[in-house]
Amino acid sequence: MLAGLPALTMKLIKAAVATLLLACAGPVLAQEWTPLFNGSDLTGWIPKIRGHAIGEDPYQTFRVVDGLLTVGYEQYGMFDDRFGHLFYAEPFENYALRIEYRFVGEQAAGGPSWAIKNSGVMFHAQNPESMGVDQDFPISLEAQFLGGNGSQPRPTHNLCTPGTHVHMDGTLITQHCVLADAPTYHGEEWVTVDLIVRGHDRVDHLIDGVIVLTYARPVVGGGSVNGHHPSAKPDGKALTGGYIALQSESHPIQFRQVLVRLL
Repeated sequence: MLAGLPALTMKLIKAAVATLLLACAGPVLAQEWTPLFNGSDLTGWIPKIRGHAIGEDPYQTFRVVDGLLTVGYEQYGMFDDRFGHLFYAEPFENYALRIEYRFVGEQAAGGPSWAIKNSGVMFHAQNPESMGVDQDFPISLEAQFLGGNGSQPRPTHNLCTPGTHVHMDGTLITQHCVLADAPTYHGEEWVTVDLIVRGHDRVDHLIDGVIVLTYARPVVGGGSVNGHHPSAKPDGKALTGGYIALQSESHPIQFRQVLVRLL
């Protein structure tokens, strides 16, 4: 029934729902945000680059430049599918996450065409210590960040599901990525996105206080992940929590804030 409503009305409804969700979080959301990135170094974070053991980042992919958490590829030469992830050292279950990011510069040589202005944050992710040396992506949910190409719509804050599935409106969704009802940002402007993650029950993606995507009941399953240990992928298992990780997928990106509130 809602599908026939005008776009403006739908946005107002989504904004009202987002406000209600925040209100329902109660006094917890009255607390201060806790920064996971301290603005000076990578204390509390652990890199995992494909082809290297956990904790090794020989290319200085992840570093702090002028107070910004920066992902760059100056020492790579050809990218060669050396996908990387910077894990926060502690897992989370019920929380709000706020990230402020911007794409900068040019894609690394040899990066895949789909990875131009493409990055994201993985959450409900497997323990980084359980990843295989040559594993490309952690088994997780991904809030995918995209940048525009200057002309075509390319919404950000989408969902991708390496080794996982979710439910939408009671239906199991097995496609790898689902686009959000979100804006396209074509330049190098800062973009702020929020996630409200309630364990296994519900996940909401928000931009400027408006819900752009909602899903529930994430489970382990499906493909789009390679090089993992079979024991790390028990298909059908409910995802109730896990680790947060920032991606390196061949296009430089910077993060100004990574904040969390426990719910």
